[in-house]
Amino acid sequence: MKWEDRATTDRERIAGAWGQGPFNVGLATGPSGLVVVDLDMPKEGASGLSGAEVFAALCERAGQPLPATFRAGTASGGEHLYFTAPVGIRLGNSAGLLGQLVDTRAWGGYVVAPGSITPGGVYTVLDDAPVLPLPSWLLEALTARQKSSRPRGGVPAFPAVSGSRAARAALERECGNVQAAPTKQANNTLNRSAFLVGRFVAWGDIDRQVVEEAFQGAGESRGLTAAECRATIRSALDSSLRKARPREVA
Repeated sequence: MKWEDRATTDRERIAGAWGQGPFNVGLATGPSGLVVVDLDMPKEGASGLSGAEVFAALCERAGQPLPATFRAGTASGGEHLYFTAPVGIRLGNSAGLLGQLVDTRAWGGYVVAPGSITPGGVYTVLDDAPVLPLPSWLLEALTARQKSSRPRGGVPAFPAVSGSRAARAALERECGNVQAAPTKQANNTLNRSAFLVGRFVAWGDIDRQVVEEAFQGAGESRGLTAAECRATIRSALDSSLRKARPREVA
C-alpha cells in the first residue's frame, strides 16, 4: 500500500494517533484534491529572490494578479498557496519547473498543514481565504512541462541522446533504491543515489533538472520532506559534479 493510500479523514483513527503522541498534520495533496504551490526561501546566507518574489514575477509576466487563495506560512519563512486540482487532470509534483524556489505538490506529494510545530518553526495561516481553483494559466504552465508521460517509479521520460540510455537506467534504478530504502536510511540512500547519478549530469547525458525532479519525487514518496529532499539532492549533485572523472572510452 502506498503512503497516499493510508491518508485518512477518519476522526477515530486520527484521535487514536494523537493519543500516542503530539503528531503534526500532513496533507496528502493528491487524494485531497489539492495542488499546493510551495514558495521556498533561499538558503541561509545565499543571495537571490525568494520563491514568493519569483512567483509574483511569473504572475506579472502572465498578466495575472496574485491569486487571492488560502495561504499558509511555512516553518522556514516560505509560503504555501492552496488550490483545488483541475477535474480529470492528474498533476504530479514539480521541483523548480516554474521557477527557482517554486515547487508544486499534487499527486505523490504532501504538505505540512498550518498548526504544525517543528524545531524549525511553526506553520501558520497567512490568509484564511477560500481555496480557489488552480488558475488556467498556471495549469497550462505545469502541463506544458509535465506532458511527457512518466514511467512507474516517478522518473520522467526524456529524449534519447548520446549516453542517455545508461543515464536513464541509472536514474530509474537509483530512484527505486530510494523508494525501497528503510526509513532510517532514506536520506542517506537519497544522498548516495543522487551522487551516483550526478556523473551522468557531468558528462552531459541527462539534464540536472530532470534528475532533481525524479529524486525529489522518489524522496518524498519515501516520506522525506520536500525541503529535506531539495537540500540533500543539491548537495549530492554539487559534490558529484565537482568530483566526476572524465568518461572512460574504449
